[in-house]
Amino acid sequence: MSGRIKAAYSFLGILLIDQLVKFYVELTMLPGETIPVAAPFFHITFVLNPGAAFGIFRDQQWLFLVTAIVFSIAFLVFYERLRRSGVLIHYGSVALAAGAVSNLLDRIRLGHVVDFFDFRIWPVFNIADIAIVLGTGAVLWALFVQRREIR
Repeated sequence: MSGRIKAAYSFLGILLIDQLVKFYVELTMLPGETIPVAAPFFHITFVLNPGAAFGIFRDQQWLFLVTAIVFSIAFLVFYERLRRSGVLIHYGSVALAAGAVSNLLDRIRLGHVVDFFDFRIWPVFNIADIAIVLGTGAVLWALFVQRREIR
């Protein structure tokens, strides 16, 4: 299977899993409702997030929409270069883009992002946020650690 097809499956997998879990949370829970999974450490809590990470830039939907659209266009334009830049940069960028697009879909559809993972010591987050953080981490690792080790 080619790298492009694997990347497409990865992108769609992240996007679909995140959207399906969010849809399930919306169908089965009320905003603010929490379900202890491993109390007191981990709960599923339905949060409607009108901001970015940690609630910053609250209610600045235009900023998030423009940023996500610009990022998505840049990802598509530079995809071939990213693909040739190594596995970590390639798949890290795919994960980052999938997470950004999934949260963008929430903002377009609902005007906010659905979050649900609640560890009680960290702001509530979702699968797309995990993809964004891991993707960013992979790209940064490749750029600043791995490249230095090669030299």
